[in-house]
Amino acid sequence: MAAEAETSFDLFIGGKEAPGTRGERRSVLDPATNEPFARAAVGVREDAHAALEVAERAFRESNWAADDGARRAKVLIRLAALVESHQDALARLETLNMGKPLRESRGDIGYVVRTLEYFAGLADKVEGETIPVPGARFDYTISEPLGVTVHIAPWNYPLLLAVRSVAPALAAGNSVVLKPASLTPLTAVAFARFAKEAGVPDGIFNVILGSGAEVGEALVDDDRCRSVTFTGSGEVGSRIAELAARRRVPVTLELGGKGPVVVFPDADLERAAKGIGYGIFQNAGQMCWAASRLIVHESIRTELLDRVRSIAESLKLGPGTMEGVEMGPLVSPDQAARVLDYVQDAVASGGRILTGGTRASEPPLASGNFVRPTVLVDVPSSSRAVREEIFGPVLTTATFSELEEALRLANDTTYGLLGTVWTRDLSTAHSFARRLECGMVVVNEAPITYPQAPFAGTKGSGVGFEQGRRAVEAYTRRKNVLVNLGTGKRRA
Repeated sequence: MAAEAETSFDLFIGGKEAPGTRGERRSVLDPATNEPFARAAVGVREDAHAALEVAERAFRESNWAADDGARRAKVLIRLAALVESHQDALARLETLNMGKPLRESRGDIGYVVRTLEYFAGLADKVEGETIPVPGARFDYTISEPLGVTVHIAPWNYPLLLAVRSVAPALAAGNSVVLKPASLTPLTAVAFARFAKEAGVPDGIFNVILGSGAEVGEALVDDDRCRSVTFTGSGEVGSRIAELAARRRVPVTLELGGKGPVVVFPDADLERAAKGIGYGIFQNAGQMCWAASRLIVHESIRTELLDRVRSIAESLKLGPGTMEGVEMGPLVSPDQAARVLDYVQDAVASGGRILTGGTRASEPPLASGNFVRPTVLVDVPSSSRAVREEIFGPVLTTATFSELEEALRLANDTTYGLLGTVWTRDLSTAHSFARRLECGMVVVNEAPITYPQAPFAGTKGSGVGFEQGRRAVEAYTRRKNVLVNLGTGKRRA
């Protein structure tokens, strides 16, 4: 896109947009072409501290936390309506910035709307309880907001995964500082504009752009930060947990996955193949809960792989803004190179490429970060492609003959986010789901979730959970009050 058509995005602090302290800007690239289409301010440590200061003052001085939750609910409902009315524009901005097809971006923005509506419904239901205690005493609890909450969002679902934690934090009465990923900052700033228009008080919702190493650490390692929510890599998550632990600040960490897809011989293979394709090729496989490890019964291996290969080879690649495109580019050249490195390592270790495994080199795809949908077979279980999160459109496969073998293969990972089971046998489905070492299980469907359903992992996939009714509790503290009612005579 020509330079004159570029759009500029600033930090959003205290209800106002402003360039960073040093006035630096960086180009934002369209991953379908690697051409700049916008420019974004680059915040630094001083900007992070300024955002925290403003957020803390707004928390103390505005009535956001003190008012009846019904007021917050009305504001969040208005915000949801504003986002919905600008769904197409936000989806296009998300697609230009991240690369996914417009169809997927529209779905993401729709999910943002539903998330805001759901937590708006909980804003006036942040309640305490009374507790029976001995004697003439009255004991009760109060749920209070934490204060300034910090949210560090990833680049694969830029606005959706930001709002997933921002919405319950606002519903509970907190102030928020959001740091979007450096690669995909644009929809966060656009969302902040809508938040102000909806009636969120100045300083209650702030967006700070910049690097994780500087801005992210400055936000977490500050006494004004009272909670941290992070979605991203395990390495960065461990660093955030270390910084937060120094000040005994609660964290919610969602750190990726290596999802098993277990297909039993009685499964509906047509539905399973479609679900498998969606679970690994949606968003070009750039998903924490990607169904990336196919574990299939040996009796149906050939037929199922033929179906999956056919789906992979039929997907239409192209710029996400082009209607009819089914898979867009990866987010950056570095990410494309990283994914292909995993494929090459799998082949070097003895694996075989059933389909894909290369960049798309034909015009006009050659200038973008397009990697063909890939299916790998015969990859040793010790291979990096099987052990590590690839975050790309790459499916590895393994076979089993007995249920216990399938369970061992499925649980043989350091991650534990989402597992998928395909079977017509309800007993097998329920018993296998219980024994899978992951926070979520989907049976006979591609990976799917809803704002009212908890989203959480175990093992290396993180701590805490998001979504669901209890997500609001992560952004509150419970205070206990005991009152001696003073009946009877006083004793000397």
